[in-house]
Amino acid sequence: MIQTGLIQNVHGDLVTDASYDFYGLRLATCSLDQRIKVWQLDENNTWNVEDDWKAHDAAVSKLSWAHPEFGSIIASSSFDRTVKIWEQTTAQSDSQQSNNVNGPSQNHVPMNSRWTERAVLSDAKGTVRAVEFVPHHFGLKLVSASLAEYQLRIYNMLRIYECIEQPSLVSWQLTEELDVLSIASRPSPGYLSRAHTIALATPTQTNATLDGASATLVAQALQQSQNAAPSPQARPGLGNREADGGWCLSWCKDKYWGEVIAAGCGTTGVIKIIQINARRSSTLLTLPSSPNADAGTTLSTHASAPAPTEPTDSRTVAVPAITYAITSVAWAPSCGRSYHLIATGGRDGHVRIWKVKPGSEDIDPENIAENEGEDSKWTAVAVADFDQHKFVVPLILSYIPQLIYSLRNRSAVGRVEWNITGTILSSAGNDGRIRLWKATSGNVWRPAGSVGVEQTEEPTQPNSKDVDMDA
Repeated sequence: MIQTGLIQNVHGDLVTDASYDFYGLRLATCSLDQRIKVWQLDENNTWNVEDDWKAHDAAVSKLSWAHPEFGSIIASSSFDRTVKIWEQTTAQSDSQQSNNVNGPSQNHVPMNSRWTERAVLSDAKGTVRAVEFVPHHFGLKLVSASLAEYQLRIYNMLRIYECIEQPSLVSWQLTEELDVLSIASRPSPGYLSRAHTIALATPTQTNATLDGASATLVAQALQQSQNAAPSPQARPGLGNREADGGWCLSWCKDKYWGEVIAAGCGTTGVIKIIQINARRSSTLLTLPSSPNADAGTTLSTHASAPAPTEPTDSRTVAVPAITYAITSVAWAPSCGRSYHLIATGGRDGHVRIWKVKPGSEDIDPENIAENEGEDSKWTAVAVADFDQHKFVVPLILSYIPQLIYSLRNRSAVGRVEWNITGTILSSAGNDGRIRLWKATSGNVWRPAGSVGVEQTEEPTQPNSKDVDMDA
């Protein structure tokens, strides 16, 4: 049994994201209607709107809550090429700001609102598709993913900002700017990750100007892109549009390994595990679009735990393989495990769980070159591959790749999320169902149930109710 709730008429247009705060008692939603709403859960398990304001000049794409040790702070990204920082303030402080005629007011929200715009980050040259705060033990930082076009080439940029004036939240410094697809790969021994953990958690120096830092980082990113290997040719007519892409971010929750992020951008269908380093960020591992795809030397497979594959048919084997974008990624809390679990959801309707093992810790720092072998690399194996969200293509239509691509996009996975212990995974798809996945005693992942939208749409029922999960 699970408890479900329905919030009627949340927004005036399509809801693009919903994010819970640290305690799960407040919910922030955003929409194509350019507005953000914050909802509060009362003692009757009913969600009531706490605040509602116009946040951007275009559709709002993503929301992220900061850790409560920094206060009530929300970051929002938008198609207007900006990331905005919002802080919840009391009515008294809002009144003081409004009455301060001797200086500029920071209040850019309606008079009855308690959320104040603190900063606008406008370094992006294209639409900002994702934003997420860095784990709190590294300070008040955030990362954004955006598009940029330069010399007829599309770049997927990661930008990392750090707040350098925490009480006011007004000044944010751009500390890193990377093109996701051009970040070089290198082994990451365990001692290297641990040695940099303290350095990465140290606040960034603030003696450089924002403009100077931005110009230097842009130059580094462009040089990095020019030195990278040429990207593969786009598939003609299949998924090479921006609308077919996916942009998602998820941080490693474990402080032990430093600032490590899983990022997916564009239509490539891959997830890159990136270690952020002030000297040189690098790709630790690349998760392919599917367990059967060629991932080079970064993917490890185990014969004892083969990944489930789709049944083949002699009448459809001639259909060319199509790469689908990854729309969501979630890094599970480690909770003492010696490995990491990363879940992905794609436009093909698949939910995949990857078991990621860091490189060996027993590496001699005096002989790095001799130890840059398989033991020093991060490896991954797909331990689960579910396609329950996928639209089933009739056999008579299976010979038309363009039609298959269009139909399967209708059942794309929109979000994957772990519970607080990293033992249960939930996924939501365009098929209108939320599904749960759980590992058995033998570490075999199985469906744990699902609930459909129609089970919460009965108007005669209360706002919250118990629903039987369909096995």
